Amino acid sequence: MAEASILVVEDNEQNLELVLYLLEEAKLRVTVARTAEEARAAWGREVPSLVLLDMHLPGIDGMALVRELREDPRTVALPVVAVTAHAMRGDRERFLAGGCTGYIAKPIQPATFVDEVRAYLAGGQKNGGRS
Repeated sequence: MAEASILVVEDNEQNLELVLYLLEEAKLRVTVARTAEEARAAWGREVPSLVLLDMHLPGIDGMALVRELREDPRTVALPVVAVTAHAMRGDRERFLAGGCTGYIAKPIQPATFVDEVRAYLAGGQKNGGRS
């Protein structure tokens, strides 16, 4: 099996720095996109094993990007995890109903984040994750 790759779509530099640090320390292969356009270009070059998607991006909301992924035959089944500060009642359910595989609330918990990501890579935590 090919090495797992993670596409991290995040426009906030502090959040991105923490996520990258944790994933790279865990020896996971990561590609970064700061905008929807960069994300499209990244999955156009190589379909990742998993997308960690900030739901509030400049110019487009994350749900629009999820819809694009779900409409593309190459990415229709790609695990997409919403990593978001949207933590109001019903947000998790809305993201899952909109096509996300899972949900991780910000601020992320460094002690458990890599394990959560690995569970999604392994096909676990369908429609779950913590809130």
